[in-house]
Amino acid sequence: MRWTLKPKPDLKTIKHLEDKLQVDETIATLLVQRGIKTYDEAKTFFRPSLTHLHDPYLMKDMDKAVARIEQAFANKENILVYGDYDVDGTTAVALMSTYLKTKHNLVYTYIPNRYDEGYGVSKKGINFALENDFTLIIALDCGIKAIDKVAYAKNLGIDFIICDHHRPGNDVPNAVAVLDPKQDDCNYPFKELCGCGVGFKLIQALAQKDGETPEDLMPYLDLVATAIGADIVPINGENRVLAYFGLHVINTKPRPGIKAILDQIEKTELTITDVVFIIAPRINAAGRMEHGNFAVALLAEDDYELAKVHAANIETYNLERRTIDKEITIAALEQIEALKEENRLTTVVYDENWHKGVIGIVASRLTETYYRPTLVFTKSGEKLAASARSVKGFDVYNALGACAEHIEQFGGHKYAAGLTLKEENYQAFKQAFEDVVSKTIDRNLLIPEIKIDAEIDLKHLTPKFYRILKQFAPYGPSNMTPVFMTENLRDTGYGKCVGADKTHLRFTAAQPDSNSIVGIGFGMGEKHELISDKKQFRAAYSIDENEWKGNVSLQLKLRDIKA
Repeated sequence: MRWTLKPKPDLKTIKHLEDKLQVDETIATLLVQRGIKTYDEAKTFFRPSLTHLHDPYLMKDMDKAVARIEQAFANKENILVYGDYDVDGTTAVALMSTYLKTKHNLVYTYIPNRYDEGYGVSKKGINFALENDFTLIIALDCGIKAIDKVAYAKNLGIDFIICDHHRPGNDVPNAVAVLDPKQDDCNYPFKELCGCGVGFKLIQALAQKDGETPEDLMPYLDLVATAIGADIVPINGENRVLAYFGLHVINTKPRPGIKAILDQIEKTELTITDVVFIIAPRINAAGRMEHGNFAVALLAEDDYELAKVHAANIETYNLERRTIDKEITIAALEQIEALKEENRLTTVVYDENWHKGVIGIVASRLTETYYRPTLVFTKSGEKLAASARSVKGFDVYNALGACAEHIEQFGGHKYAAGLTLKEENYQAFKQAFEDVVSKTIDRNLLIPEIKIDAEIDLKHLTPKFYRILKQFAPYGPSNMTPVFMTENLRDTGYGKCVGADKTHLRFTAAQPDSNSIVGIGFGMGEKHELISDKKQFRAAYSIDENEWKGNVSLQLKLRDIKA
């Protein structure tokens, strides 16, 4: 691991915040690092309010989208709510469909089959709409590149409203309305909404026309917060407000589907991290192992007893998913070794029998062993399909663009993408991708980085300091959990490897003239030698609370230690 200490921001600005907020230098530094430089900005950050949400009509085409939906209501048209099969898509479909059903009875949902139709708008879905007399499709978390499909639907007399957040191409579909803040000519003030977030802006606009306020839409925010966490979008600006209040709903009055998931686990209060690792995988498991419709059915269900049945089924899919992704990860690692590709700058692996639903998870797991841009391919019909994952700082989407001559279709983000290609082009693509990455990647990016916010002494880790720090949550991209570094530490003699297999490290550290504090490092048992015999060491860590037999104390949650 390479440790990078963030540059110290402007000292005058730090001092100004210290004085205005009556906080210590470290807290002021953390705020300035996050772009917060004034009292009013700090107040907005620490006290999120639904009044901070932007006017939805600032988004390009919002007026057209609302007018077309109102026309559908007036004409008693059938409306099809169409979305991707991942968490962002299924939460968006559940949000949009349940809201529209409060205004209009003729609302139905459609999630494409991951294996039969693939990602995005499909002709099969449009044909379904034609056969069942739908005249309006609202596409969520997809559609921004579906130029041909939207044209096909238009010729059949079916209108599209697109709610997407992915990067547009040079042209956008000829839909009634295209809601995507990433369009160059869209002046919406916040560009980083997830697909469900764009869907929320549409229901906010509809609600606004009916005299309703964002407070009236609070029950939908558990879905938005789940999508924000799962889609790994920045948790600043408008996303911070949506995530903050969405977490409040999850922890106080979640919808029956989410409550049914939470009742399967032992957790009293969830953070965004819990949403990412507890709720999201279960929702995703439906689309990965069976069909995304199961996730929508769970999330849209208003009867708790029925929701429990849906949740139990989805838990079965999730357990199956875990088993399969573990098996494929082992096989992929063996393939890398068999082909002697350990020292390449990319990982590209393929097996026609790998389960398409888990290749994205496997790609992420492979980066834990070989930290480099990674693609995992499997057979999908007549073509090969892949999920791509990148390393921090490297744009895998652009790298795929540079290999476009070998690719049939691709889309995604800077750090995660999907693609299809013909089987005969696999080896050529594999070499081209390696060549592009070799020419463009900074070699430092191939070493996992720990970004350290500030260097502090243990004496600063007081209950008051932690009380303020907790108010920085919800954490996520653009507002990550603060990481600190402390030097000149020594174990007081209680350091040991813990856990059933002794793979974790626990110690009690102290500095001269400071109280001692417990540190816990998961998967860091092999570093015990660094702290033994009271050797001096330094630690990179975040701070959290440990509760034991009713006593609550601060502890260091280790990221790494060094001599």
